[in-house]
Parts: sequence; C-alpha cells; structure tokens
Amino acid sequence: MPLQKQRPQAVKAQAVKTTQNVGRAIIFDSGALISFTMAGLLEELRRLKGIFKGKFIIPEGVKKEVVDKPMTIKRFELEALKIKQLMDEKILELPSAYGVTHDQIHKGADEILRVANSTFIGHGKELHIIDFGEASTLALSRILTQKGITNVIAIDERTTRVLVEKPDNLKKILGNKLHTGVTAKQENYKFFKGFRIVRSAELAYVAWKKGLVRLKGDMVLDALLYAVKFKGAAISGDEIKEIKRIG
Repeated sequence: MPLQKQRPQAVKAQAVKTTQNVGRAIIFDSGALISFTMAGLLEELRRLKGIFKGKFIIPEGVKKEVVDKPMTIKRFELEALKIKQLMDEKILELPSAYGVTHDQIHKGADEILRVANSTFIGHGKELHIIDFGEASTLALSRILTQKGITNVIAIDERTTRVLVEKPDNLKKILGNKLHTGVTAKQENYKFFKGFRIVRSAELAYVAWKKGLVRLKGDMVLDALLYAVKFKGAAISGDEIKEIKRIG
C-alpha cells in the first residue's frame, strides 16, 4: 500500500550525497542488502561506497541475518558469501568502526522493541510490529547521532519506515491488515522522531544519477527500480514513476 501524499523518496536520496566529512554513515538493514544482492547490484553498491566519504555500517544483528545464518542454508549460501566478501573488503563494516559496542546497540534495541511493540493495540493486545534486526539499526542510528555522526538508515521493510515517518498511516495499515480497529499510544510517536530512512530504490537511483551503473539507455533507471521492488523494496509503481520524472 503506497503512503498517502508523500514526496518521492528520491528527494531523500540527497541524504547520501558525497561529502568530504568522514563523520557520516549509511546503516544497512538486512532487507536493503538482500534487495541489492538478489537484484545483482552489489557492484553498484561497491561503486556507491567509493564516492561516499563515510562508512557503510551493519549491526551484528543484521550480519547474523544476512551472513551467519544464511551461510548454513544451501539455498542462500552464495548470497551470504557475496555479502561476507563486502565485509572482507571493508565495503561494509561493523559498528566498532565508529567505536560502538554490541552491548550499546543491544540495550538501545531492547528499548526500541519495548516501545514499538506496545504502541499499537488490536484485538485487545499489543501488536508486534518490528524485530531485533530493525530495532538494532534504529538503536545504532541514535547512538551515532549522539556521537555527532550524520547517518541514514537503508531499510526496505515498510513497517519500520512508516513507524518513523507516518505513524498514523501505520495505524491504518495495521487496521486494514487485521480487519479490526487499531488504537495507538500516540505519546510513543515522538520516540521515533529524528531518524532518516532511505530504501534500496533510492540508493539505486543515486547510483544511476552518479553514473555508477555501466548499463546505458533510457530503460536503465526503470529496470533498476523495478529490480529492487521485485526483490523486496516496499515501493509502489506510482512512486517509481515519480522518481523517474524527477530523474
């Protein structure tokens, strides 16, 4: 379900523009990495890192989801090895690159899980809406912000993004999904203010805009955006049309 009357996410892609300030990071959730991997865009991710004067960071919880666990499953072993290679090459780094410990992230993620998963009530019970992986990216973002490090979170999963950007929309989405009235503890909304989020689609757009995609032609941007859409990015056809119009 597309968000109502939101500006296209390509506008937010300016958050990942190149800069000489190394106090900058993109934090990757597992979904965004999976979208890039399954769409065959890891080389474009490498090139994007090459022009980004900062770090690409993944929390330990995300590493477990995209490297450690998949490497034990034959169906996903190849994709996990490709992401591991990005870590070996320092394209992707752990939070320790910015002096952040796993314990710090775990503590912050536990608080985020507690608040997020008690914010909406349906069928007489609190609704579980996010898991540890998403919560760890939010916790890391908050820690880096406190350290004065500008950051955005690359996350394709819709629920967390809408929770941050338009929590009232999430209330409606949950109600439609569960076919029931959903109430919200609106005092919790402010807890999720201040995060900045992009999707793999916006990063693919930036790669195309910066000339990092070797393919040429009028159909390339369309192909990139639909590739990540069909591999997991929560982006509507109308949003893709708007990004192409801006591009």
